[in-house]
Amino acid sequence: MAEIRNCPRCGRIFTYISSPICGRCMETEEDEFKVVKEYIYDNPGATISEVSQETEVSVEKIMRFLREERLEIKSENSNLVLGCERCGRSINSGRFCENCKGQITEGLKREFGLEKKEPVQRPQYKAEKEKMYTAERRRND
Repeated sequence: MAEIRNCPRCGRIFTYISSPICGRCMETEEDEFKVVKEYIYDNPGATISEVSQETEVSVEKIMRFLREERLEIKSENSNLVLGCERCGRSINSGRFCENCKGQITEGLKREFGLEKKEPVQRPQYKAEKEKMYTAERRRND
């Protein structure tokens, strides 16, 4: 059953399904995302503060778009810097570098017992008399 909540941004009451904000605020955020994306595309050398100033979207929101992997820093956007939250390496988007993602994934698999297990070796029966037959076939032999 859906839950009724107040939007943390505008205070309106909305039915919470998957987004923590109401539909109107979500539309506003999508519009801001599109503006930021277009600005970065048109101005590849811009810094985060320049993007924020020109698009009137907060630096925190732009960083969130990067962390959510909705935006990606390309090589021509070398003025935008994003670091892995675990090791500090420079990354293009998200929260972790590929190496740390792999380590975290392996750790979780180990912890929850999802590692690949060796297949069970079944014994090989070579003797003819140990083969299985249906009852009717055995009577005919």
